[in-house]
Amino acid sequence: MKRLQSLVWPALVALTVLLPAGAGAKEGKQGYLAPDAVEIFKILPPAPREGEARYQADREIFKATRRFAGTARWTLATSDVKLSTADMLGAYSCAVGVTLTPETAPHLVHVIETAGADTSGAAGVAKDHFKRLRPFLIDEGQVCQSAADLSHSYDYPSGHTTRGWTWAELLAELAPDRAGAILARGRAFGESRIICGAHNTSAVEAGRLTAASVLAAVHGSPAFQADLKAAKEELDALRANAQTPQPQGCAEEARLVAEPVF
Repeated sequence: MKRLQSLVWPALVALTVLLPAGAGAKEGKQGYLAPDAVEIFKILPPAPREGEARYQADREIFKATRRFAGTARWTLATSDVKLSTADMLGAYSCAVGVTLTPETAPHLVHVIETAGADTSGAAGVAKDHFKRLRPFLIDEGQVCQSAADLSHSYDYPSGHTTRGWTWAELLAELAPDRAGAILARGRAFGESRIICGAHNTSAVEAGRLTAASVLAAVHGSPAFQADLKAAKEELDALRANAQTPQPQGCAEEARLVAEPVF
């Protein structure tokens, strides 16, 4: 309990100072939509509160999933912490079936990162609206990244999951024949946050809903549609080119993606 108190009170002070509405979007990155185009906190269910069944379920899942510490799935969850463009391309290369890099797929990067500014911005607004603490600030348990760093931001919805599902949905649209593998990887990317201990299950579910809701609005943008067309032509050419490198370690990744979390 003393350990939890030492984490909670500094975290609460830092959160009230450091988190403006909209935190979580890439600073300076302009999306396809106006900042207030989607009132995401009206779409998401309220963050679970103490005494509710969802709140208790989150706690039980957090405690149960500490069993993954030290496993191969924990290692994948730790890798999924990284959110740079190059890291995201690497995370989805096996699912797409070719190695993707910022240099070989600039149009793909542009459309996903621009739409990602919209989805991440909405997630930041929702985080600041709901102000829910992360699971390790409620119950003790090992976390796969710095708890001190995580304590400076809120739990609900998960920004990592929002970003991961944004990439998954758009990649599935660009390579529909690989949609099953891509969306499974997107699901696992969010589940990595549960395994890591960084987010509650409800926050991961809310992250997916945030991405899907905002992307529905993004699809109405003519600029998005033009960028999506260019990205598809680029990806189709990469996939058709026999010289495009193939990703490594895909069989092991597929095994881990299919591993049940609950």
